[in-house]
Amino acid sequence: MYDHSKQFRCTIIRGKSQSEMDDLLPAYAKVISEICPCQTTDFPEKFNDEFQRFLPESKRVKKTLDNHRTEISGKLFGMYYKANDGNVYASQRTLKYLEDNDQPAFFKDICYKMQFPNGMDKLDTLMQKVDRNICIRQNSYIIKLLTLAEKNKISISIKDIGYYVLNSLDVLQLNATPEEVIDQIIKDRKNNIIREIVAYDENGNRKASSYTMQHIKEQLNYLELANLIRQYDGYVMLNKKESATIEIFAKHYNDNPIFNVYLYDLSTVDKRKEFQAEWDYYFSTLSNEAENFSTDISSLISEEVPAKEKTKEDSNEGGKNLVQFGDAGESIVYEYEKHRVAKYNKRLTNKVIAFGKTKGVGFDIQSIVAKKGPTAEFCKYIEVKSTKRFTSPDPQNSLWIDTLNITRNEWVAAQQHKEYYSIYRVYFTKDGIKMFILDNIYKKEQENKITVIPVNYRCEFSNDSIDDVVTLDDEDGELSPIIEKVAESIDIYGRK
Repeated sequence: MYDHSKQFRCTIIRGKSQSEMDDLLPAYAKVISEICPCQTTDFPEKFNDEFQRFLPESKRVKKTLDNHRTEISGKLFGMYYKANDGNVYASQRTLKYLEDNDQPAFFKDICYKMQFPNGMDKLDTLMQKVDRNICIRQNSYIIKLLTLAEKNKISISIKDIGYYVLNSLDVLQLNATPEEVIDQIIKDRKNNIIREIVAYDENGNRKASSYTMQHIKEQLNYLELANLIRQYDGYVMLNKKESATIEIFAKHYNDNPIFNVYLYDLSTVDKRKEFQAEWDYYFSTLSNEAENFSTDISSLISEEVPAKEKTKEDSNEGGKNLVQFGDAGESIVYEYEKHRVAKYNKRLTNKVIAFGKTKGVGFDIQSIVAKKGPTAEFCKYIEVKSTKRFTSPDPQNSLWIDTLNITRNEWVAAQQHKEYYSIYRVYFTKDGIKMFILDNIYKKEQENKITVIPVNYRCEFSNDSIDDVVTLDDEDGELSPIIEKVAESIDIYGRK
């Protein structure tokens, strides 16, 4: 029987804020992919040297850099691993992210593989969990609990998840079912009982919420970065638009963790090193569900966005919504350019031409400058690069960085057309769609404002290279004409 009073502080590695995690991910991936493979002995210095420019000068100290390398990008995110041949390699998860630019999918895979106990912890912390027979895939359990809460029409708070789940020994040992937890929450609510985690220091003083709740909040932050939950006013609810992934998570709530820590002898240094190496490799590999974790645009954009009422005809169109992610970004930019050019001169809108399906030209859209001056009707060539992330990037953050891949043809076109060649970086986020416009990337590369690396050609840019930011949001509660027009043909808001 579930005894909620048995409490145990089960922590994870401390990370950063949500927006910092979203911002830092491209930087971690950039550095690791650049320097790897490299010898294990060289990796710390190479990582620190390359990564320090993404931090303010006051934080470019060894301790902070080591934390980013070992604790966050290494243990928490599993972005590299040390192989038996003496080299460090970029992980499968890192390589997949660099290919698909799907940040929520990256966090889904992390959340799916998170478990207690694990190889992220220091030895003392790990042994505390092992000694108490803790054994749980905590994120699957949380998702299952939230599905039951929804069925029972009750709201679950962050404090509820902290007290009844992530700090509950019975749950952490898989000795309590989500149904039992829900029943206890309902019972306490009826009796007006509010449970919360309480801890005291050696002098008997109650510890602050930063001690009792911060690790709880961070675990939920990762589930939100994975686009599986939303947090509002201290409460947690499922993102119903991610039903397929939610189902995958929920069905494993009662399964033992995939990596069995209890099979390892942790009594000697050599055995612990063997365990650590095998855990690091395991966590760096993609889960067997990774290919099912791609993020649909319709599931990412916030549900607050108004949507037209579905008709019977709409409901029969579900199987037709197979429009590729890149097509959505190109359609957005195409409509935006027609709208922009029309404001300058309506008769010139026929000069906005989509070339997305034409291979080898080096750009997706041909438009015109459409600004006063002698070059107003000169052609403008636009390459569209779309990405998905939970938070919206902040163009005012001087330390923010992003990466995108461009082909040889696209880089040749950028060199050829110079000031008439632009990249439109389209971000699909929970808050809507935002475009960052980078003009004349060839010149910016020469001025060292962006870095173009001939891998495929990966273009890396930061805030000082952005020429314009366009937020495609709602006006007076109505969908903007650009989004509305695109939404008629592609499933941006999951309407069909």
